[in-house]
Amino acid sequence: MERGSSKHGPRLDEQMSQEVSGLLQGPGTGGSRVDEARVPEPAGEDQPEVTTAPAGETRTGAPKGMSSEDVEERSRLGRFITMSALPGDREGLIANARDNDAPDDIVAELERLPEGTRYQTVSEVWAALGHKNETTRW
Repeated sequence: MERGSSKHGPRLDEQMSQEVSGLLQGPGTGGSRVDEARVPEPAGEDQPEVTTAPAGETRTGAPKGMSSEDVEERSRLGRFITMSALPGDREGLIANARDNDAPDDIVAELERLPEGTRYQTVSEVWAALGHKNETTRW
């Protein structure tokens, strides 16, 4: 007589094994950690892409004096200016942005900065380019 599991039959054992195979084997040929039923389908050809902010402001926490677009653009500018470049002047900021593979529109904005001024923060650079910063902080 062969001893086996007395709790489950072979069919239930196989089903339970498949349910955890993604957790045990990880992504790849053995399975994935993502349940296939939970993966969203891509948008159709005539449908817009899915977004987290379908209309209006993309950010509800924009500070006073700035729109969410201003916050996003200032953040984008800051991505290409590293902390090692600040405090810095116009030429240093342009060189730093180019070293960080900044797009042409960011470099063109930095080239508009007046010469002979040292900037301490990205917010100062943003204001020197003629944009608004927040009116109050915290």
